Formats: sequence, structure tokens, C-alpha cells
Amino acid sequence: MDPTAPQQARKRTAWRFGVPAVCLLAGMLLAATHGVSGGDEIRRSDAPRLVDLVRETQQSVDRLSAERDALAATLDSHHGGTPAADAALAAITARADRLAVEAGLDPMRGPGLVVTLTDAQRDAEGRFPRDASPDDLVVHQQDIDAVLNALWSAGAEGIQMQDQRIIGTSAPRCVGNTLLLNGRTYSPPYVITAIGDAQAMQAALGAAPLVKLYRQYVVRFGLGYSEEPRSAVEIVGHKQPVRMEFAKPAGPVGY
Repeated sequence: MDPTAPQQARKRTAWRFGVPAVCLLAGMLLAATHGVSGGDEIRRSDAPRLVDLVRETQQSVDRLSAERDALAATLDSHHGGTPAADAALAAITARADRLAVEAGLDPMRGPGLVVTLTDAQRDAEGRFPRDASPDDLVVHQQDIDAVLNALWSAGAEGIQMQDQRIIGTSAPRCVGNTLLLNGRTYSPPYVITAIGDAQAMQAALGAAPLVKLYRQYVVRFGLGYSEEPRSAVEIVGHKQPVRMEFAKPAGPVGY
């Protein structure tokens, strides 16, 4: 019997189990590498590096900053940045400030007249006149318009209704027994405050046909009406944005 046979048998057994184990480990390593790389080469030369991403981002920021500066320069050339543009902008601003008073955008204070209209009240027995219809007992839009027009015709410098300034785009509207003004609703009494010559405004109210008719209803159906001259009243400025879809200058335009 060959004395080296047992030793050779042990070597063959080691190789028989060792080679498959090494191959299995190598396969697992390759599989893990493939999963991490997503099938691409990990160490390829064209793979993006962090420093390259930072450099590209900085270049993008520099480009956008340059565009911003160019746009700012263009804006300055149109709305300032030069003596001529600054002078034009100052003239426009000054004219806007002057027109703000006439447009009703600034508060006002001065002598004036307070006119109050309200719906009819029940008598001591809790009843209205028998021949009165529901329309006879409430303040209508035409009544409010009549008062406002009379005040304007008498030279009122500014008018406020309830807590809002009346301007060229204001349009009081009656919705049922409530008033709609600039998107807000109000219930009576309706208080109209005007700055100007109180005597002239009272005379205009006394001569207005629709105001005369309303006063007849005051006597007949119990509607409320009062005029109160005051030595000083305050009216607010118009706060909401002034929006116009169609408009044209009423006269020459200039600075």
C-alpha cells in the first residue's frame, strides 16, 4: 500500500470543498457590486464627482446673478437711475399726491352736513299705515341717489356713506331692505356725511324733486329723514383699490 495515499486523499477533499466556497464568495461580491453600481462601471472616468457638481452649480448661480443685474439695470433705466428718469418719476408722484385728494383717496375734515335716512317705524300700537305697501316703508336706491346727487350739485367737497368714502366708481345698490356698497352690505339707518357749505347743500336737497317726494313719504308713511349741519365733520379716504376697465382723461394730461 502506498504510504502517501491518505495524504493525497485529504488534499483532494480540501480542494473539492475549498474551490466552490471561493467561487461562491466571489459571486456574492460581484452581485453586490452590480447592485451598487446599477449595472454601470463604478470607477469609470466620466462618473460625476462632487467637486464637478459644485462647480456647475456655482456657474449657474453666476449666470442667473448676471441676468438679475441686467434686468435691474433695465428697470432703473425706465423708472429711475438717471436724472431725467428721476425727475419724471418725482413729477408723476407729486401729481398723484395732488389728485389723491380730488379722487377721494385721502381723509378730509371740515364743516359739513349729516343726512340720515331710515325705514319706517311702527306707531305706538305697533302698526304701519293700513294703505302702505312694503315698498312704501323702506329706503330705496333712488332715495339715496337723490340725496347724493343733490349734495354733489351743491359743491360738496367729499362725501362718506356709512363708513365708506364715495368716489367716482362708487355705486350704492339696494338689495332687498339692505344696501350694497363696494361689496359690503349695510342696514338702515343710512348716514351720509358731506363736507362743504351746509346751507347750500340743504338748499339743494330742498329743491331736488326726488328728495321732495321722499319727504312726502316721510310724512305719510313714517320714513325717517334728518339733516344736521355741523361745524366740523371727518370723512375717511377710499381704502380699496381703484380699478377701471374703461376710462379716458376728462381734460388735458400733464405734469
